[in-house]
Amino acid sequence: MRAIGIIVALALLTPCGVSFADGEAWSLHGQATFVWQYHPAFRSLYRGVNSLDPGSRGDETFDATVFAGVRLWNGGELYVNPEIDQGFGLSDTVGAAGFPSGEAYKVGKSEPYFRLQRLFFRQTFDLGGAAETVDSDANQLGGMRTADNLVLTIGKLSVTDIFDANVYAHDPKQDFFNWAIIDSGAFDYAADSWGYSYGAAAEWTQDWWTLRAGLFDLSRVPNGAALDTGFSQFEIVGELEDRYTLWNRLGTLKLLGFVNRGRMGSYHDAIALAVPDTALVRRYRSRPGVAVNLAQQIGDGLGVFLRLSANDGSQEAYEFTEINRSLAAGLSLSGAAWRRPDDAVGFAAVTNDISNAARAYFRAGGIGILIGDGALPHYRREDILETYYRVGLTGGLSLSVDYQWIANPAYNGDRGPVSVFGLRLHVER
Repeated sequence: MRAIGIIVALALLTPCGVSFADGEAWSLHGQATFVWQYHPAFRSLYRGVNSLDPGSRGDETFDATVFAGVRLWNGGELYVNPEIDQGFGLSDTVGAAGFPSGEAYKVGKSEPYFRLQRLFFRQTFDLGGAAETVDSDANQLGGMRTADNLVLTIGKLSVTDIFDANVYAHDPKQDFFNWAIIDSGAFDYAADSWGYSYGAAAEWTQDWWTLRAGLFDLSRVPNGAALDTGFSQFEIVGELEDRYTLWNRLGTLKLLGFVNRGRMGSYHDAIALAVPDTALVRRYRSRPGVAVNLAQQIGDGLGVFLRLSANDGSQEAYEFTEINRSLAAGLSLSGAAWRRPDDAVGFAAVTNDISNAARAYFRAGGIGILIGDGALPHYRREDILETYYRVGLTGGLSLSVDYQWIANPAYNGDRGPVSVFGLRLHVER
């Protein structure tokens, strides 16, 4: 009830900002999101340490964030995002490689706690072209810039704030929930247990294309809560974005590549142990991956998206989840078609896969970041369907209902399918 009270109170507030001729000098925005998810009991022949609980179960998460920004000089901006978090993902955020809630962190607590999730500096350099308006928004001061520009960002933020974005599927506060739908499933992006990292990125925009590159900190140990601030373990990531028009409709195509360099365990080496454990065979290694990300408008308020990704499956996942190959596709439709412009409906499907080495590791009883049933005698692809409907209410307040169907959670043909029902209350100002 406290979470719902905060959301309602925030809906009544007005975002603050002071504007000058060259744009906002400072701004203050906020958001709060409450998510409740439930699954009924499902078939399970056995379970392990990282298994989704086969019994009937419901869990909730809540977060409230302040987005504060100040203009330091022409093009220079500083942002800080303090946040309050509380709650747990289903089964304490384990049991499915494509986990069903992007609002669930890998660290859950029953009582609210404070985190400084983002603190970063951004510098924009105008490179020419037509003048364009930058709208005031969370972590974005309103103002003007040229169409061609160079943007540098440094500090603490999420890699996915900049990379792998998709207008139809990228925000668990507004659209889809599932990890392998809102992000490319095999993009093992640098992050602590809350999804944030220290690093720097550059974005060079010219005409129809944008080139992005970044360097970010990995955790001290795979899936760790503490980052390796010395950058001895790191991720290099690059992305090329192509903006085009097809049949007079806008579209974007993004090609992403990344390499993680850090101490990680080989599945082959771990299987050689009496009890397989990648933590015991970690060496300094490289783990590359790629992703293709498409968003295409096909009608007024109607768009489709596709994500295809893959990574090196010979070694353990470092930060995100146990997915070595993933294909996701879906559509999003604005409620403007039925005179509800603040409403939206979406449908998506994703299929996830792991390498032969990973299958052997989990078959032998290995444990990963999100999965590990103690055995895997009947491997199957993890297939997921998701649909949601978001109702726009008033003052930035929205209510969403969500349904997911997960076949073979954690690639296990002896478990599931699982139906996950979700309810989301969100406000942003």
